[in-house]
Amino acid sequence: MTQQPFISYFRVSTEKQGRSGLGLEAQQEAVAAYLAAHPGRVIASFVEVESGKRNDRPELAKALAACKLKGATLIVAKLDRLARNARFLLSVVEGTGDGGVVFCDMPQIPPGPVGKFLVTQMAAVGELEAGLISARTKAALVAAKARGKVLGGYRGGPKADTALAAEARSRQADDFAARVRPLVDDLRGRGMSLRQIAERLGAEGVETARGGAWTADAVRRVMLRV
Repeated sequence: MTQQPFISYFRVSTEKQGRSGLGLEAQQEAVAAYLAAHPGRVIASFVEVESGKRNDRPELAKALAACKLKGATLIVAKLDRLARNARFLLSVVEGTGDGGVVFCDMPQIPPGPVGKFLVTQMAAVGELEAGLISARTKAALVAAKARGKVLGGYRGGPKADTALAAEARSRQADDFAARVRPLVDDLRGRGMSLRQIAERLGAEGVETARGGAWTADAVRRVMLRV
């Protein structure tokens, strides 16, 4: 029986994570677990050291070219390891060729044309949601200005961010901390130091609210915020 060929793609946010294996090892384990349940073989693997916010990724380009050349399926440990931007995700899905792409954190989505269709629909919903949020934010700013609310503030001297924008950032930070805090508390309960918790979060592929790597100070800020 011919095994399905896969091209694996891994992404870590910093060179430190790449050298130490933090984050990368967890992704590799996720791919191995998927292949144990869905027989196939990895014929090539590509590792990117880059922020998820950047779309110019040479290793991903190589992985997509290999998928087309060899009729393989792109396999990624987690959806957010590939992309967070819906339009970029769609371009990647289209660039994989007939093999499509599978995400180990969503094993119910099959490889091939059906899987590509489902991922496309998910990306479209994400794009719609982002557009609606943007529209609501703009409407709120217009309404606030109409009520006579002063929109302005200072950062480093020049007038820049609005008070509403700062308030929105604070709410986003609170929401992120609330999502991460249970995991932090669990690790803290196991006797881990802040530095060890930061390393563990990186190993699990969890990024900070700004998409960067965890530090002991970042963990402390999460604990203080909630």
